[in-house]
Amino acid sequence: MEQAQRARAFAKLHKLGQPLLLPNAWDVASAVAIADAGAKAIATTSAGMAWALGVPDGAGLGAKRATAVIARIVAAIDVPVSADIEAGYEDVAATVTAVLQAGAVGVNIEDRRDESGLYEPTEQADRLAAGRAATRGIPFWINARTDVFLTDPRRRC
Repeated sequence: MEQAQRARAFAKLHKLGQPLLLPNAWDVASAVAIADAGAKAIATTSAGMAWALGVPDGAGLGAKRATAVIARIVAAIDVPVSADIEAGYEDVAATVTAVLQAGAVGVNIEDRRDESGLYEPTEQADRLAAGRAATRGIPFWINARTDVFLTDPRRRC
């Protein structure tokens, strides 16, 4: 299935009152198993991809490694893939461009800078705008994810 078809299929899965469930894959084998089980779309997990490659979650994965895994997953299955790209790695726009070229139809972009906390809201809005601009009008979903519950010192799990 070509990327435009995947994007249209992904859009059709978003229905009011019917939450879209996206099982997470971390490599080709898990993506194939999830697709074979009947998933209509799949997301990737950055932590799972990192751990499967033997590197730590966070800075260990990086845009180059992440997009290489994403490209292999997209090539192996015929359902839309939305990719977890953490906070966009080194450059949000460049990472979105690479993920788009890898064939994914969307990304999750976190607002957590690193262990020091969250990006300021205006800075995060600028980062999301840069990601959107990098799509050059191609149908592509950007999920802005917040990690406020992970970074708020008053809330510990």
